Amino acid sequence: MARPATDPATSARMARQRRTGTKPETALRRELHRRGRRFFVDRAPLPGLRRRADLIFPRRRVAVYVDGCFWHSCPQHATFPKNNAQWWADKLAGNVARDRDTDARLIEAGWTVVRVWEHEDPVVAADRVQAVLSC
Repeated sequence: MARPATDPATSARMARQRRTGTKPETALRRELHRRGRRFFVDRAPLPGLRRRADLIFPRRRVAVYVDGCFWHSCPQHATFPKNNAQWWADKLAGNVARDRDTDARLIEAGWTVVRVWEHEDPVVAADRVQAVLSC
């Protein structure tokens, strides 16, 4: 799938998108750390799997992903660009399919996956992670 040409302003805006250390991710990390939870950041849970979790708790085998509403097609807040619409539809559908594949691979390997949307309150998201860790 060849990337379509974009105007310079759009290209610059997309280049500024962070892959790790986003505001929702750091808010969740801060809340979990405040609760005394320690974790690794931006690590691949499985050897050979090039997909990195935002947070991992290796001893508990828990992987946490903080998904952006645009990039992961949030059911509440997803938007779809009008320019190059088909390319973006395919790209975003591919992201969702990769997420489901990652979940399946980790679950098959004995991991628990927690997915958090960027719009979720960090305290509520931390409660969900904490509940999984406490099991």
